[in-house]
Amino acid sequence: MLEGLTWRPLTRDDAQTSADLLNAMETADRIGENYTAEDTLTELVDPYADLERASLAAFDGDLMVGYMKIQYRPTASEVHRVSLDGGVHPRYRRQGIGTRLVRAGIEAAHVLHALHHPTLKLAINVHKAEHIAGLPELLRSHGFIPVRYYQRMEHSLGDLEVADELRIEPWSEAADEEFRLVRNEAYRENWGVVPMPVELWKNKVTNQTFQPSVSFLRRDAGGAAVGVLVTMSWEADTKATGVRDAHFMVLGTLPEHRKQGVASALIGNALRAAADQGYDRALLSVDSANSSGAFGIFEKAGFLATMRYVRWALEV
Repeated sequence: MLEGLTWRPLTRDDAQTSADLLNAMETADRIGENYTAEDTLTELVDPYADLERASLAAFDGDLMVGYMKIQYRPTASEVHRVSLDGGVHPRYRRQGIGTRLVRAGIEAAHVLHALHHPTLKLAINVHKAEHIAGLPELLRSHGFIPVRYYQRMEHSLGDLEVADELRIEPWSEAADEEFRLVRNEAYRENWGVVPMPVELWKNKVTNQTFQPSVSFLRRDAGGAAVGVLVTMSWEADTKATGVRDAHFMVLGTLPEHRKQGVASALIGNALRAAADQGYDRALLSVDSANSSGAFGIFEKAGFLATMRYVRWALEV
């Protein structure tokens, strides 16, 4: 099968065929992720995805049957953690395509590492749902080991108590930079997380999936921003499932304002806003080793754990 395929780097023109591949993968993997061409284009124009040097796609005729791409970090300290993403069409699995893609990803990670952070250690990260068949064996065979676990949590929106709205405001253009800066400072101690520059914030957060009316900022008595919650939603998921999800993708409180109810207030307001605006469910992901008590906060707010993800790493 490998001999009959065409291999080349991804390009920005691959948005639709990339979406087709990811949607085919969803039929087998059932992780709740569906895509439009606009969604995949956002990934292809990521400012820190070097498609020419660090991507590879396999085609059977016009059908993309597998891909991999690397995202490097613009800033790093001690360890440069690059992200390796990829997948194989269900009908083409167990034929060696995944093995070739993983090997190509490791080689590409070394190339980008040498270009951007050659004096640091390199770690190649893969983040995937735990239940995907064959993936653990593939990654282990290339030296990856599980280093972190993340829990997806869900909240079915129904009758909700009205949260305290004092000093909470929805996203606005004027406050966008405050959102970004609070996110960066709140996430500073999170494992494997680095600050988001403006261009990456625009690409990954305030893109076509961003939901400003369900995104909030909390201020202290003096008017300073101390906490943020950012919501995103994928139209492709709604079309595929009939369920309109509000994904709480960013939730952070400045360290000096934790344990003061900031996160609970933000969650409460976001849940209420999502319910009022016709969303069916709220989703979020939490690091199982989070030391700030986030898991307990989410459980208290009514979220239930539904799916576990694994962060695999190859340190070289």
